[in-house]
Parts: sequence; C-alpha cells; structure tokens
Amino acid sequence: MLSDSAMIGPQDADELKAQMEGFAQIAALIEEAELIALCAHTSPDGDALGSELAMAQIIRKRWPEKDVVCLLADDAPVPRIYQFLEGADEMVRAVAYEGEPDLFMALDLSAYNRLCDGEAVLRRARHVAVIDHHPFGDIAAEASIVRPGAAAAGVIVAEFALYLGIEMTPSIAQSILCAVMTDTGRFQYQNSDAESFKVASLLVDCGASPSDVSLNVYQSFRIQFLHLKSLVMGRICTFEQGRIAYSYATQNDLTRTGADLDESDGLIDVVRSVEGSEVALFLKAIPGGKVRGNLRSKGHYDVSTVARLLGGGGHRAAAGFTYVGNIDEALSSVLPALRALVNDADVENALERGGLR
Repeated sequence: MLSDSAMIGPQDADELKAQMEGFAQIAALIEEAELIALCAHTSPDGDALGSELAMAQIIRKRWPEKDVVCLLADDAPVPRIYQFLEGADEMVRAVAYEGEPDLFMALDLSAYNRLCDGEAVLRRARHVAVIDHHPFGDIAAEASIVRPGAAAAGVIVAEFALYLGIEMTPSIAQSILCAVMTDTGRFQYQNSDAESFKVASLLVDCGASPSDVSLNVYQSFRIQFLHLKSLVMGRICTFEQGRIAYSYATQNDLTRTGADLDESDGLIDVVRSVEGSEVALFLKAIPGGKVRGNLRSKGHYDVSTVARLLGGGGHRAAAGFTYVGNIDEALSSVLPALRALVNDADVENALERGGLR
C-alpha cells in the first residue's frame, strides 16, 4: 500500500523536491538524537494534537530506541474531544517539563508567539525541526517543511510516514485523519483539495475510522456546551450588508452554563454558517483579561491579514489572535478592520483608528 501511495504529495515538482529534501534532513536529525520533544501550538486543535501524536508514534515505530515526549504548549489538559487519540493521556505540559532535548520538533506551527510554554523547551534544545502549513513563520530551524498549500500539518506528517516506508498502523492513521478532518472542516473548507482526499483515503485503508473521529469531535457535546452554543447563536449579528457575522462568549457565560473554555473552540463554525456571510468572527473571554478571536472566510478575503496585525496568525480562510482587553473593546477595535477588509480598504489604517496600532 505504501508503494501504491508513493505519489501522494504536492503536485508542483519544485515543492515536492523541497519536501523530500526536508524529510531527509528531519530524518537525519532524528537519527542523531536520543531525546526528542514534540510540541504543537497554544490552544491546540485537532490538527495540532493529531499531527503531534502521530509523529511520536511514527518516530517510535521507525526508531524504537528513541526517547520521545509529547508536550502541551499551555498549562492546560488536552481538550476533552481529542482525548480519544492514542497517547493523549501521556502528554506533558511544557511548563512542567525540565528536559533538555537533543531535538525539538514543532508541529502545526512555525512562529515563536504560538509556542507559549514550549518556547523555553525549544531554547534548551540542541537542534530544532519544523513541520507546518502556516505562512509567515519565524522559528529558526536546521530542518523545516512549511507548506501553506497543504490542507493540514497532518497531510505532511502522513507523507513523512510514507517517505520512511513504515507501516501505517490504525492508531497512527486515526490521529492523522483527525488532523485532516478537523482542519478541513470535515472537507467543507476551501483547503479541501485532491491531496487531502488522497491522504484521507490512504488513512481509511490503513484502519482509520471517520465515524469515530466524527463521533468524538462533532457528536459528543455536553449539555452544558449546547446551552453555551444557544447563547452564542442568540447573539449573532451581521453588518456590511450581511457580509460580516460575529458573536461572542463571556466568562460569565461559561460560569452560568458550566461549559469548559476549550469547548467553545468550534463555535466559530456556528457564526460562519450564517447565510450570505463572507467573513465570520467569534470572540471568547479567557483568563488574564484577554480575548481570543477566531476568524473565518468563506470567500476570497484573507482574514490572516487582520490576525497578523493583531499579533496572531493563520491562513487566508482561517486565522486567530489574542487581544488584551474585554469583549466590547475587542469588538470596537476589530470590527473596523473587518469592515475595511471586505471593502478592500486599508486594514492597518482601520486598526490604527481602532486604537490597536
């Protein structure tokens, strides 16, 4: 099966060559290392966790003598909906990890500002490697594969397994399928391409179960979360002739409903579903006097431009940022930038008028 799938990868010949060279460099770093630390981005989603856990299993299968640890960038547990993935219960919070790894591998991120507590571990590491699909990274690494055209970091991880020629176990396949399914919005987002479908087909052939991913991630909501969702749905507002939709959740909402903070991550898709909307914004208050913002685009608008100017990042169609302040302050600052975006105006000047630049 692996030989039959050897052609899975980027279609551009130069991009494929660069990826193969990157794989060789990463494999060489793994070969030389004894202690390897893997870490994904802060507020990890399915791609971050699925890619990290799959990569750990891939390394252990190819190099069973290696000591591999999976880190959490935040001082928080694995989100409940991803705890079904093998190895999730063994992940270590980076803030409590004191090791000095020979190799630090960043997955689904390539920017220091998304490493949170993991950055201290990276600084202690002898070597650094990066596998990511977000543009505009700044992590200095001896080996890196950063492919913004890949639908998910999990796609690249799957192709690394193919490059190594290892057997794709059902557990590895399940973790990667979770990565691909969640970052493509169950293959509904604009990044769903032929490569992602080819990888998903391979993963299912190797024992991954789309229904299990769907059951755990999309069909196992606690009643507390559903009550929170109803509040968020009731607040949805639109402007700019319905092209922009937004909503929010406060810390008081979480207290009243009993929902957990990490459960609110998928609520951006509720806002995104508004008919006629082209850009969606969801804000949630987080501890420390901050607000986490999620942005989505259903059309040609590049929401990452707004996120980057706010110190965040992401892709054209999906991005995020953290704002210091409360919900009202965040809305009054970010909405002008979104209005400028859909009107093809100067986003940076709009942020300046909102007091953010």
